[in-house]
Amino acid sequence: MPDSTSDTQKGLSYSDAGVNIDEGDRLVDAIKPLAKSTRRPGADAALGGFGGAFDLKAAGFKDPVLISGTDGVGTKLRIAIDTNKLDTVGIDLVAMCVNDVLAQGAEPLFFLDYFATGRLDTEKAKDVVSGIAEGCRQAGAALIGGETAEMPGMYDGDDFDLAGFVVGAVERDSILPRHLDMAEGDSLIGVASSGPHSNGYSLIRKVVELSGLSWDAPSPFAKGQNLGESLMTPTKIYIKSILPLIGDGVVSGLAHITGGGLTDNTPRMLPDTLTPEFDFEAWPRPDVFKWLQETGKISEDEMRRAFNCGIGLVLCVKPGDEAKVLSKLKDSGETAWTIGTLKAA
Repeated sequence: MPDSTSDTQKGLSYSDAGVNIDEGDRLVDAIKPLAKSTRRPGADAALGGFGGAFDLKAAGFKDPVLISGTDGVGTKLRIAIDTNKLDTVGIDLVAMCVNDVLAQGAEPLFFLDYFATGRLDTEKAKDVVSGIAEGCRQAGAALIGGETAEMPGMYDGDDFDLAGFVVGAVERDSILPRHLDMAEGDSLIGVASSGPHSNGYSLIRKVVELSGLSWDAPSPFAKGQNLGESLMTPTKIYIKSILPLIGDGVVSGLAHITGGGLTDNTPRMLPDTLTPEFDFEAWPRPDVFKWLQETGKISEDEMRRAFNCGIGLVLCVKPGDEAKVLSKLKDSGETAWTIGTLKAA
């Protein structure tokens, strides 16, 4: 008779189903130093508990309103996986979240991530989280927790997905937008993007497919990089350059230019009585967008709706503050232009 202790008679384990608890524990240990590097007043960025705490009083707020946001990276993640360039996509994840709460005038306080995969690879996951930690450092937000889910049968091969969640705070009297402070003739200042950021990548991947180029081919628009690297340029995080302007009270509205481009996102910060009027010749369009438009034969209207076309943020300011704002942006390392005005709707 067969031995009842043989392999065929043993009960199933979680690892038999494709989930490696020990690998998850190793990942937590590996990313603890990354989280610790994001510590800031109000949070100690310790991992391992069931929740993360943040002390608003320790962060210096007096009458705060909390502003939250959540987002992902979209199909830019597909390029990251296909090229095995995983160390910057976490910056994109943080950027998409923190730039959104910045549009309400908020300072990002803490961030949590969700990483889901079919098979957990500690080294690859650590690369992703290293980017998240870098994004949090750039934003001044503490990485106080997250969730890693190993779900065999849900994701093929090395595929994974990412989501992020941020909580920020703003003093009650500084919340944006301030519609009562906006008027016809106000200036719109565009702050340069670092590229497509994390929007329009389904269309970008279609253009690359049409071009016949591989990810490791020399980039047609970025010298010294291959195509994959040039399209993985991380989303710019604007927190440290824009928060001082918000604190000065010179910004009455702010739009984060994401999916929908300038034409769909800028009106989101405006009252119904006002509409933006852009001068699309006011700034140089980066070469990546020229290549995408020419290769994909994309119409100008579609370009303006699908991509940021070189503008990552739009600020609404009074004409009298325009020169001062442009100067301060330059001093903080940003490139910016006056790109339009407000007119009556």
